[in-house]
Amino acid sequence: VRRCNLPPLSSEYSKDVGSKTQLVTANPSIIQKRFQNLLWSRKAFVDSVKVYNHSYIYMPAFSMKTGTGPSLRVYYTLEDFGAKQAVLFANPNFLRDISKFWKSKGIHAKRLSTGLFLVSAALGLCEEVTIYGFWPFSVDLHGKFISHHYYDNVMPDSGFHAMPEEFLQLWFLHKSGVLRMQLEPCEDPLIQPSA
Repeated sequence: VRRCNLPPLSSEYSKDVGSKTQLVTANPSIIQKRFQNLLWSRKAFVDSVKVYNHSYIYMPAFSMKTGTGPSLRVYYTLEDFGAKQAVLFANPNFLRDISKFWKSKGIHAKRLSTGLFLVSAALGLCEEVTIYGFWPFSVDLHGKFISHHYYDNVMPDSGFHAMPEEFLQLWFLHKSGVLRMQLEPCEDPLIQPSA
């Protein structure tokens, strides 16, 4: 199970999103904004990632200048505190090649989303890939308003990502059987199992 950008897994969410995690990404911007670049909030960071148990934290340390400092601070913070999590640094060549590939498929964005990078990696490593939460629109299939993330409605910075274009490419992969895209809730609360 892979998760993007240190999402909360507290009890109010875990009944819907589960808690199992093998890999979770941490964008440098999250480390900078939420944890003051780990200059003063090291313990708060370590406490917040305990929910991911023995998972890997995946970071783009050497892919962009702004990512190196926060990524190394995450690594050393977890080491210093003896945390259960280990940090994996993304291979800059992999990120660059994935970016070129998706641009050739029509995704024109300043930067691809973390989710698309994770899906791309999963397609190369896993026999079966099911994705959930890749719906880039403000209403669901039934016209009901939904937030951008399950835990907030904070949108990415304007002009960075091309979420509808990414969704279209993922939908093509779903329709051709390469992966499974779950668009509806996994379980309908109105349907009760029969005894």
